[in-house]
Amino acid sequence: MHQLATAGLTQQEAEAGRRRGEANTAVSGGSASYVRILRTQVFNFYNNILFVIGFTLLALGRYNDAFVSVGLGLVNAVLSSIQVIRAKRKLDRLQLLGRTEVIVLRDGRDAAVFPEDVVRGDILRIRPGDQIVVDGPVVEGVLEIDESLLTGEPDAVVRRAGEDVLSGSFSVGGSGLQLARDVGEASYAQRLTLHARRPAVDKTPLQRRIEFVVRLVMVLVVLMSAAIVAQAALEGVTLLRIVQISAVLSGLVPYGLFFLIAVAYTLGATRIATQGALIQQVNAVESISNVDVLCTDKTGTLTSGRLTVATVEVVRGPSIDADVERQLGSAVRSASTPTPTGDALAAALPGQVYAVREEVAFTSSLRWSAVATAGGTWVLGAFEALAPVLRGPSLAPVVARHARDGLRVLVFARALDPAAPLHDGDRPALPGLEPLAVVALEEELRADVQGAVAGLRDAGVAVKVLSGDDPRTVAALAGRAGMDVGTPVSGTDLDDERLDQLVAATTVFGRVSPEDKERIVGSLRRHGHYVAMIGDGVNDARALKRAHVGVAMRSGSAVTRDVADIVLVDDAFTALVPARREGRRIIDGIATSMYVFLARVATQALVILTVTLLGLGFPYEPTQVGLTLLTVGVPTLFLTLWARPVDPDPHLLGSLARFVIPAAVVTAACGVGVYTIIYTRVMQGLSSMTVPARVIESFQRYTGLTYADADFTMASATIGAQTGLSTFVTVASFGLILFLKPRTRFFASWTRPIPDRRPSLLVVALLVAFVGVLYTPVLSDYFGLTGPSRPMLVTVIPALAIWFVVLSAAYRWRVLDRLLGVDELRSAPRS
Repeated sequence: MHQLATAGLTQQEAEAGRRRGEANTAVSGGSASYVRILRTQVFNFYNNILFVIGFTLLALGRYNDAFVSVGLGLVNAVLSSIQVIRAKRKLDRLQLLGRTEVIVLRDGRDAAVFPEDVVRGDILRIRPGDQIVVDGPVVEGVLEIDESLLTGEPDAVVRRAGEDVLSGSFSVGGSGLQLARDVGEASYAQRLTLHARRPAVDKTPLQRRIEFVVRLVMVLVVLMSAAIVAQAALEGVTLLRIVQISAVLSGLVPYGLFFLIAVAYTLGATRIATQGALIQQVNAVESISNVDVLCTDKTGTLTSGRLTVATVEVVRGPSIDADVERQLGSAVRSASTPTPTGDALAAALPGQVYAVREEVAFTSSLRWSAVATAGGTWVLGAFEALAPVLRGPSLAPVVARHARDGLRVLVFARALDPAAPLHDGDRPALPGLEPLAVVALEEELRADVQGAVAGLRDAGVAVKVLSGDDPRTVAALAGRAGMDVGTPVSGTDLDDERLDQLVAATTVFGRVSPEDKERIVGSLRRHGHYVAMIGDGVNDARALKRAHVGVAMRSGSAVTRDVADIVLVDDAFTALVPARREGRRIIDGIATSMYVFLARVATQALVILTVTLLGLGFPYEPTQVGLTLLTVGVPTLFLTLWARPVDPDPHLLGSLARFVIPAAVVTAACGVGVYTIIYTRVMQGLSSMTVPARVIESFQRYTGLTYADADFTMASATIGAQTGLSTFVTVASFGLILFLKPRTRFFASWTRPIPDRRPSLLVVALLVAFVGVLYTPVLSDYFGLTGPSRPMLVTVIPALAIWFVVLSAAYRWRVLDRLLGVDELRSAPRS
């Protein structure tokens, strides 16, 4: 063993081990691979339907139809992919910046390599501050190991020759050599990573509602499509016409909602990034706003990892110098091995560096340190460790008082015999001591924690602390953070029978294992809570994955960052408050847009069914469906951008039904009337030869047929009626925006007026744009419309007036609720 520890592997042996697959290769270097991102975002079920139709239309030479049919699906996929890839790249850059080299023995000499270049059998030199990157025993020396990222325990542990050190921990004292026994996926940290990365993407409540609506619409569209396409086939319609009808019918499915979600999530992630939160799972932008319980680790999340001096309470006695604080400050400055406690005391107290003749460095097993100088021998340690050799007044009441406050308590003492040795042979030994002061230290809260806790509490979010530390210490710190701690609970009390009861009633949990954290999050989920988990250590990874939203600290473990939905790149707890507000804004915007989308879908479906049943031809062409860019696409985009961070509507589906059903029925009825009147007039005019020659020439240009062709009259009547129908439905869709966002009481039959002028100005801009389409031949031809004509306007304008009066009455008098007896249902007595 000694020869191995001296020489380590040769470079040739290391290369051979790497070829055998024995290198310390991580499970992955970052988030999802580019191939997986593209496969998930582009080739999903909904996009695949669009792609099949699009390729068929391309094969039939209908390029415009194909572009309109597939365009939204492609844009949706591109936006989603861009957001996820951006998050992946940023996280990968952060991980590369945080990557440090380790020292291995190669050919008997120290060599600096990256962690992934360590191979099984390597000997690593471990120094204070080094991260442990593999599992294996200490082969030489003594190490002080901080395992808080693995276990949550803040106190370091001592590892001697033959004892294992686990990957993911840190060396905070001592030095030695470690054998790389378990590397790569066999190491402890990587095994936890594999478990935490199991596929588990939670859909948000809004996503589930949208998916339900979309699936419902798809079922109805499939049934309707089967009947209409079968009828068209029986009538001998061409394959091209069947594909065009299928494209129109597939367009009834509101794929645009997925596009809108992608846009909203991307914009939200960009806004949140400026606040210090990196979104890795795109739906986390919205998901964070649904959180009603936030679970957090203590060390590294609530605290900064640094200690501060709370008080130095000098022991009163005749031989105690007045300058005890300076003596304590000098003693910690004189120690050769720095410690977090010594750094905190040196920063708070005056002092100077003494010449040291003998020293005992602090270790977790000793729980004390000492320096012997010309002026005396000074000892600093835990009360329990020093108590057997302390002489003088009892310190137990003072120590207990500070311990109840959750403080870390040490005793500063002076050797009664200045010449007494600090070692008995090769083992440290305590001389008789005179106590000088009781020192109380506290963990430093992160600067933003108190404000964040207060903001979350005001927003109705309960905060629970899950820590591996002593429950009393955790409770004291949680109290300082502004939480109502109640009675803390230890992880040993979390038996299965009482788990749910304790989780529901408790704020602070101490001495909990990684498995306990996962169980606590699972219990909260089972009882209907929407849970977020914040952590920084490997021990938090499983709980982060179990939560609806996993949040990792940038300064924490790479494993935790890798599995988290959100990474706080500045370790700023407060970033969650604006993130939650941004999520509420997104929910409001998308919910508003759902009204517009579903009103359009339901209206088109009713028009198609009614017109088909009347035997008046198919009412839409694929290119005419492209007008949804004006009626749905642009409006919903701006309505989402202008949304406000309000509480989500818990009865969204019911509200949608009360708005959409009257809008669809009234709009479809008036639209079918417009279509029927224009269709009949054109048929009669062309059949009776009363149509002017210039009109016939126009119809020949629009249809591509001549007056002598057998299908000319029907094709002309169809395109004329389609133009009138599209004009009416488009303008009515603009009117629905005014019902949803009324500026004045004239349109305020669905909801109260709002002070925001922008929706009304948007309607004016959209109306001008549509008029431009009608009066610009190139654009009207592209969308399959004829130019505006007097018969069309004479039919459409009165229909719009009727539509407005009837729909306003339906909303104002809640006609749908009355027909369904909703009020009676609500007031019905319980049996």
